[in-house]
Amino acid sequence: MPRTLIVEADGGSRGNPGPAGYGAVVLDPETGEALAEAAEFIGTATNNVAEYKGLVAGLRAAHALDPEARIQVRMDSKLVVEQMSGRWQIKHPDMKPLAAEARSVFPADRVTYEWIPRAKNKHADRLANEAMDAGKIGKQWEPRDSRAALATAAAPARSAAARAADEAAERAETEAERAAAGAERADSAAAPEAVAAPPVGWGAPDLGVPATFVLLRHGETALTPEKRFSGSGGTDPELSAAGHRQAQATAAALAARGTIQAVVSSPLRRCRETAQAVADRLGLDVRVEEGLRETDFGAWEGLTFAEVRERYPEDLDAWLHSSKAAPTGGGESFASVARRTAVTRDKLLARYAGRTVLLVTHVTPIKTLVRLALGAPPESLFRMELSAASLSAVAYYSDGNASLRLLNDTSHLR
Repeated sequence: MPRTLIVEADGGSRGNPGPAGYGAVVLDPETGEALAEAAEFIGTATNNVAEYKGLVAGLRAAHALDPEARIQVRMDSKLVVEQMSGRWQIKHPDMKPLAAEARSVFPADRVTYEWIPRAKNKHADRLANEAMDAGKIGKQWEPRDSRAALATAAAPARSAAARAADEAAERAETEAERAAAGAERADSAAAPEAVAAPPVGWGAPDLGVPATFVLLRHGETALTPEKRFSGSGGTDPELSAAGHRQAQATAAALAARGTIQAVVSSPLRRCRETAQAVADRLGLDVRVEEGLRETDFGAWEGLTFAEVRERYPEDLDAWLHSSKAAPTGGGESFASVARRTAVTRDKLLARYAGRTVLLVTHVTPIKTLVRLALGAPPESLFRMELSAASLSAVAYYSDGNASLRLLNDTSHLR
């Protein structure tokens, strides 16, 4: 008989939307032992999105332990339990892909969903709060720092009054979720969206000063004019003489504008050299962010498109037609890079709220940030031009909306 594992998951948002995080734990059903934990700060998001992300993380943690197991999911979110059980529709665009991702981890016939009271989901709740606490100080949750298991085990018994208060709060929360989702059956033709979309356009309230990411692609390397694949899995080339000139010209232009308040760079050499030229001109330090690195192009590193077409035609065709296809030899798919980039974006938004920050990075991360800001499909990555040392800009508002302000500006190089 296949093994059974219990997944308990939770997510929260301090503001809804606001700084958000999730937590998940995989339990042995016989002993109650915690077999695996997962938690992460995800930047600005709603409660529902955080809960779905917690579910995905818990299922992935269980799959890593035993891909053949049967899974019993227990959550205190009536919305997620009902939607994943197929009884409520999922219409909100932020939750559809997360639900699809959750369904892809295990076959549907091996996963069951159960609603539990909040008081019985304390372990996952504590993990989610640890993640949000870490995000508040610009860090990510680390397993070695977690005390969720100890705190859960040591929790004192609840008084009857406290239990009654919790139950009342849970009933109110469930009713709110039911109202938000419309409490419709999956075959209803007119179920409203589970969470209202954020306001868009001139009717939106004053949301304060947005965080603005000025996106700078690094200057040229020897590989750039030859249009060779140059990602994070290759030789890590330095700037060419032309690239250094581009970096200095960009630094002068940004100094004249006088709006940059911080500089963050990919760890790759060409970006760090470009970022340092700007930072020196502005009198700022360079902060290196691992999540801004370029795609790992695997065996394609250093090759031209024509050379890849000749050597790996089937792999290239797959890559061109699906964001989930990876380059030959263990490279990264665009879907993987998008997940990494989104996490990095949210982390930086939490750190630099209301500020203008220069992100010195690469073609794929910049195009991905633009694509996500526009809500464009993955194939749009192939429909953008992004020159060496070009500038783009995206503003991010507190309601979760983003505004593309600039794309592929090279006027400072003329």
